[in-house]
Amino acid sequence: MRVLHIGKFFPPHPGGMEVFLADLVRAQRARGIDAAALVHGQPLPDDPAWLMRVPVWGHLVYAPLAPGFRTALAAAIRQFRPDVLHLHLPNTSAFWALLLLPARDLPWVVHWHSDVVVSRIRGALALAYRLYRPFEQAVLDRAERILVTSTPYLEASEPLSRWRDKCRVIPLALDSGRLPEHPGLGSAPSWRRGNFRLLSIGRLTYYKGFETLIRAVSAMPGVELLIVGEGALRPALEKLIGELAAAGIEPNIRLLGGIDDAAKHALLHDCDVFCLASRERTEAFGIVLLEAMRYARPCVVADLSGSGMPWVVRAGGAGVTVPVEDVGAWRDAIRAFQRDPHYREGCGVQGQQAFRKKFALDRCVESIAVEYAAVVPDAAVAAPDKDLLIVIPARNEAGTIGTVIRSLCEAGWRDIIVVNDQSTDATGAIAAAAGATVLSPVLPLGAWGAMQTGIRYALRHGYRQVVTIDADGQHEPVCIPVLLAAARSHDVVIGAFPQRGSRLRRIAWRYFRAITGFGIDDLTSGFRCYNRAACEILAADEATLLDYQDLGVLLMLRHAGLEIAEVPVAMYPRATGPSRIFASWSRVARYMAESTLLCLARWHPKHHLSR
Repeated sequence: MRVLHIGKFFPPHPGGMEVFLADLVRAQRARGIDAAALVHGQPLPDDPAWLMRVPVWGHLVYAPLAPGFRTALAAAIRQFRPDVLHLHLPNTSAFWALLLLPARDLPWVVHWHSDVVVSRIRGALALAYRLYRPFEQAVLDRAERILVTSTPYLEASEPLSRWRDKCRVIPLALDSGRLPEHPGLGSAPSWRRGNFRLLSIGRLTYYKGFETLIRAVSAMPGVELLIVGEGALRPALEKLIGELAAAGIEPNIRLLGGIDDAAKHALLHDCDVFCLASRERTEAFGIVLLEAMRYARPCVVADLSGSGMPWVVRAGGAGVTVPVEDVGAWRDAIRAFQRDPHYREGCGVQGQQAFRKKFALDRCVESIAVEYAAVVPDAAVAAPDKDLLIVIPARNEAGTIGTVIRSLCEAGWRDIIVVNDQSTDATGAIAAAAGATVLSPVLPLGAWGAMQTGIRYALRHGYRQVVTIDADGQHEPVCIPVLLAAARSHDVVIGAFPQRGSRLRRIAWRYFRAITGFGIDDLTSGFRCYNRAACEILAADEATLLDYQDLGVLLMLRHAGLEIAEVPVAMYPRATGPSRIFASWSRVARYMAESTLLCLARWHPKHHLSR
């Protein structure tokens, strides 16, 4: 499947539409969809071959003027030979597709990022839209599918009212891997010590409502607001900040202008509350809200009717909405978060969990691929969500690994990765001959390191679930459906066989349950099923520091709010012999000590929430 995206701009140009397009194209390419993008802008030396930028001569009422776009589109279609055109609107240059026969011969999918709102603030848009609308409607008429970012936006959109039968709601998403878990301060501006820290991000333009936010915060002692972004309104906003500041006192609001991504991520990580006060439906979704939710920051947003912005916050339980342009309501909402850190933390955690589950990029890519398949039924669409990958860490398991893999293949499980962890026997060769893909790391990894390598492989290749299984033949493939059935309603499922517990193992288990509070019988089972949300957590850098895949992983997953279940499974009788982990009292004592340290550790995600 070849997809040519027609976008407006592309990073490093700022903007939610641009960030989403970049994440989408890269994710599609990682899933086997041959995606390319044609956008406006000056070509950059490090642009990949699949990204084509067309220089802009100027702007007219926010629309880039690029006379070369028609020629570039014709060349891109001729050279790339796409199966489908994916048009991102609003974008005047996308209208060239109406005039090109090669473009008209292709099916179109339109991504509706926003209506062109006839602003009560900027009357020039009303005249411009009269010229824009006929072309807009012609594109919608020609489109096979129209992707809308939220149900509220679709219901309120007048331009889409004639085309509801073509519309599909697919929320926007972000690549969590692009936003580091714990960003360094880098070049981020410093907050003033002791203040309650508010952050807002966006272009300094008429519909963002920064005036409301500035008026609310200027009269709040002990509160600091940083606004990131550039735009035409900067002089007016600076003047307003100066007028509202008390004589002789430094304003508690700063306009930071444009900053790099590292600094932005650091501010999002360290703020107390994120605010978005947009007052017109030009703010269709507010993708920056997803960035705040990724860092577990509670959000306060304007309750803008017909926008997806309040829907994002409500759907994720990520914060509160306040009436549009109501200065008093903004103050009340900010004070509520300022006075109640538990309330603040709770909203942040819920938003972070919603980001992982409801706004996951893999779910968005999967949904879009379904629409591609519907409009190009004869094209080969690479499955964006391969169902299941079996991950087997192995070290010197030549005696059993071939039998394990053959039994899995005979049961229908053929996507198998063996992470051959510095074996000195024929483990790798036997595994490959039996039908597995073998990864051979250069350095020794240990059991958890090998499993994490397999999990990262699964994420990179688009798998939705991972089942980890030991290489010594103790688990029966017939039990995998038991795990998968439980995984329909849980994020993590453990295959338990507590009967294998020796006296030492049972003593250790009792200790683990006492210190962790887990109500799980088999705490050291290596037979587990992780969904994609769990895999993304376990692929993070922090998870690399864990020494044991059993208890440490469970603590991390529970800390992230994921749901963990345990189901009984069978084991081969020959596999119920002595445990290599609990072979002696000294090994048990060491294991208990290290597990105790894990329980006492200050996990970074919780630390940055409670601060």
